[in-house]
Amino acid sequence: MSAYQFKNIIKIPFKSVELEGELSIPKNSESLVIFSHGSGSSRFSPRNNFVAKIFNEHGISTYLVDLLTKKEDEVYANRFNIDLLTERLIHITKHLADLKETSKLRIGYFGASTGAASAMKAASLLPKIIHAIVSRGGRPDLALSDLKNVEAPTLLIVGSLDYEVIKLNQLAYHQMQCTKNLEIIKGATHLFEESGALQEVANISKDWFSTHFMVNKKQLVITM
Repeated sequence: MSAYQFKNIIKIPFKSVELEGELSIPKNSESLVIFSHGSGSSRFSPRNNFVAKIFNEHGISTYLVDLLTKKEDEVYANRFNIDLLTERLIHITKHLADLKETSKLRIGYFGASTGAASAMKAASLLPKIIHAIVSRGGRPDLALSDLKNVEAPTLLIVGSLDYEVIKLNQLAYHQMQCTKNLEIIKGATHLFEESGALQEVANISKDWFSTHFMVNKKQLVITM
């Protein structure tokens, strides 16, 4: 018997392109994490798929989507076009917020590399929709002017050997005014390829989302 209530490819039209992603909804899920991939990555990334699987096993739904088409991704500059990536991420988020299968799920973002910047920027513009954010080896500094407007609790995860990215995350961290934490994974490099590193990322991220989705649920009950 499948552990999923729904698992399928969802195509979302946006202007002249069609954005394609895999939506996985475990049974009795109450939350959804949208993955915003980084430069040169895609929804087929083994790292993000590994993390998504851990989320699914703990009842968190996931949507792994490509914000660029294959042709667009061949243009290197597009990978760093944060405004373009943000515009599409916002469109995807609003689409899923209205979709029958996901309309009742609390939504968060998991961003990697430049995808973290688009997640931050989108969250700053969708404060009532986005309830938690995790950045894995991300570049939130690329959305520096928007960080003060992010309201969702945000976790920044960086490998201890990813020296330059640590500095950039520290810069971003000090600009943020929301509930926040910066986790340094000991002995890990940028892609968290070391033994046990990605598992630690997945566990910390899962706990962050579970905690803050639950806090938000309690707040909704209290204010209703």
